[in-house]
Amino acid sequence: MTTTGTETGTETGTDGSVTVAALPRQRRHTLHFLAGVRQFAPVFLDTEVDMTEVLAHRDRAREDGVRYSVVSYVLYGAARVLVAHPEANAAISGRLRPRIARYPSAAGKVAFDRTVDGHRVVLTAVLPALERAPLEQIQRGLERYRDAEPADGFPGALAMHRLPVPLGRTLLRGALRSLRRRPALMGTFAVSSLGHRPVDGFYSVGGTTITLGLGRIAPRPVVVGDQVAIRPAMRLSLAFDHRVVDGAEAADVLGDLKDALEHFDTSADATAGALAAGSTDGSTDAARPPAANGTPRPSANGRPPKPLTLVPDQRDDRDERDDRNPEGS
Repeated sequence: MTTTGTETGTETGTDGSVTVAALPRQRRHTLHFLAGVRQFAPVFLDTEVDMTEVLAHRDRAREDGVRYSVVSYVLYGAARVLVAHPEANAAISGRLRPRIARYPSAAGKVAFDRTVDGHRVVLTAVLPALERAPLEQIQRGLERYRDAEPADGFPGALAMHRLPVPLGRTLLRGALRSLRRRPALMGTFAVSSLGHRPVDGFYSVGGTTITLGLGRIAPRPVVVGDQVAIRPAMRLSLAFDHRVVDGAEAADVLGDLKDALEHFDTSADATAGALAAGSTDGSTDAARPPAANGTPRPSANGRPPKPLTLVPDQRDDRDERDDRNPEGS
C-alpha cells in the first residue's frame, strides 16, 4: 500500500483494490452538522397518510399549469400545525444551564440532493415564516433553491468546504449556540424526502426538535368507514428531540399533520396574516386543536403571539413523571 501526507493510497488484495482517501471537502458541512447535533436525543414515530386530497389538489393545479411538490404540501401543513404547538416549535441549548426557546413563527429546513464538484451531497435551505405563506409562495421558494447554482443558493455550506475541519466545526457550533439565531440557520423544523425512490419509510434527525421524513406515495389498503379501499398512501415519520418534548406532544403534532394532509384545504390563505394568532404561554388557548387544514384556530382572547421566550428546561421533572407513566413518553 502506498500512502501520502493526505493518507491517500491503494492496497491491492485478492478481492481487488481498496482506495483510501481523505474525506471530500464537499462533505465537510455534513460532518460538522453531525458533530453539532450529537447531543440530540431522538425518538421516532410514524403514521400512514391518505394522500387522496393532496393528489387531487395537485392534479387540479396541473390543469392550470401549476406544479406543486409533495414537500410543499407538507411544509404548508406542518408550519401551521407547529405554531399551534409552541412546545414543539422550539429549540434547546446548553448543558450545565439548559435553555429552551419557543418560537412564534415556523421556519422549515429542507434538504436538497445536489452535486458539487462531482460529489453528490445534501445541501439544506431554510424557508422562513411558513405559517403565513401560501402554497404558491412555498413552491417558489423550493424551486429557487432547487434551480440555483450551489455557490448562489448555498454559500454557507460551500464556505465550510474551504475551512480546516476543526475551524469549521467550531464556527458551526458557535453559531448554533445562539437560540435567537437558530431559526434562520437551522429552521424550527426540518423536512427530508426520499419519496422519489422506492423508499417506504425514512427516519432522519435534522437537528431541529421536529424532523419529518417522507416516503413514497403508493397504492395501499386503507379503511374508509366500514370498507377497505385502495388509496394513495404515504409513510410519514417524525423524529423528536426528547430533551424538548415528550411523546404525547409529538404524537399530537404527527396526528394533526396527518389530519391536515388528509383534509387539505388552502381556503385559509385568504386570511394568511392571521395564521400565527394564538397563545404561546402554555395556556389552554395554545392547546386548542387546529382546523382541518392544520391552520391554528384564533385564540379565545384574540391575543397576538408573544415574542420568542427563553425558559429554563424542566425536562428532569417530566422525565420523572414519564418513569411513573410510560404511556406518556
